[in-house]
Amino acid sequence: MSCPICNRDTTPAYRPFCSRRCADVDLARWLTGSYAIPSDDPEDAQAAAEALSKPQPKPH
Repeated sequence: MSCPICNRDTTPAYRPFCSRRCADVDLARWLTGSYAIPSDDPEDAQAAAEALSKPQPKPH
């Protein structure tokens, strides 16, 4: 099995990745929205549009 990020052989400690770095790269892609599951449901699109139009709370 090869690492889905860099295609090197995987390491049992970080499987399915080869290293912590590749595992962190994958996590960052999920957290930033680079990975997404497409949907054809119009309600999903409406909910996303409404969420983007709401003001975001400022961190303290």
